[in-house]
Amino acid sequence: MNRPYYSVNDFLKEKYGEKVYKIALDAGMTCPNRDGTLGTRGCIFCSEGGSGDFAVPRTSSITEQLQAGLSLFRSKQVGRLFIAYFQSYTNTYAPVERLHTLYDEALRQDCIVGISIATRPDCISPEIIHLLTTLQKQYPDKFIWIELGLQTIHEQTAILIRRGYPLPVFEQAVIDLQNANIPIIVHVILGLPGEDKGMMLETCSYLNRLSVFGIKLQLLHVLKNTDLALLYEEEKCPTLELHSYLDLVISALEILSPDMVIHRLTGDGPKELLIAPLWSLNKRNVLNSLHKELKNRNTWQGRRYHDTGTINTL
Repeated sequence: MNRPYYSVNDFLKEKYGEKVYKIALDAGMTCPNRDGTLGTRGCIFCSEGGSGDFAVPRTSSITEQLQAGLSLFRSKQVGRLFIAYFQSYTNTYAPVERLHTLYDEALRQDCIVGISIATRPDCISPEIIHLLTTLQKQYPDKFIWIELGLQTIHEQTAILIRRGYPLPVFEQAVIDLQNANIPIIVHVILGLPGEDKGMMLETCSYLNRLSVFGIKLQLLHVLKNTDLALLYEEEKCPTLELHSYLDLVISALEILSPDMVIHRLTGDGPKELLIAPLWSLNKRNVLNSLHKELKNRNTWQGRRYHDTGTINTL
């Protein structure tokens, strides 16, 4: 095997023959965990930016945000093709008409090869899926990805982090999206309070059975002005050391399907907000250390994978 894992960069280079870059957007959404529908403080780890701290600053239109993002890449003289990443908050949590306008505005840009929409499984409705399939037909040469925040399959942890929905809601969203041929990327957080290595690997193994398109393995960050920060200050939520995180990621990669696209292996915490772990600020070192350890262990994605079949009904 020539690569230790199937990265999203590898996937996109195979498809387009060159590197594809991502522009993170803020579409002006909120979240049922913030607007009072389910709560007002969000998940305990979520910053005031709604996990969109690296998005282009919100302006009057998606087009203007894309142009601002493009200018950053052009100043570095890199990039020809791009993904419009609807990142901040819950990006299907708005009237369908408004969503249609926003998604279409991004898709009609010539340099945009597709859109990736970060959302919650409890914000996927038949109307949303109909919109997405309509756009798929309208832009057959472009892709539409949905990113679902699962974080964990363990209900006790889900309650603690205030996720706001039970696992069957996620499972139904996966079935509905897959029936519509919409690729799904699942967010998983490693290092959540109360979870041991076995529990985290159970979440990854579960995603194998669902045959999702991709996964984002996210290191738990403690950010300022979050309820997680309060737990950390009370010493109720220790964060992972680098060596422990590397061991977790490698163990996860080993059991994941070799066909699952790896969209993230660490995570970015804004320097001005990050409380812990501070070693995560050096992302290059984290990835270099991971690649070195994979080589030292002579291991790779899927080394311990066993096909458990695709779950069509749950």
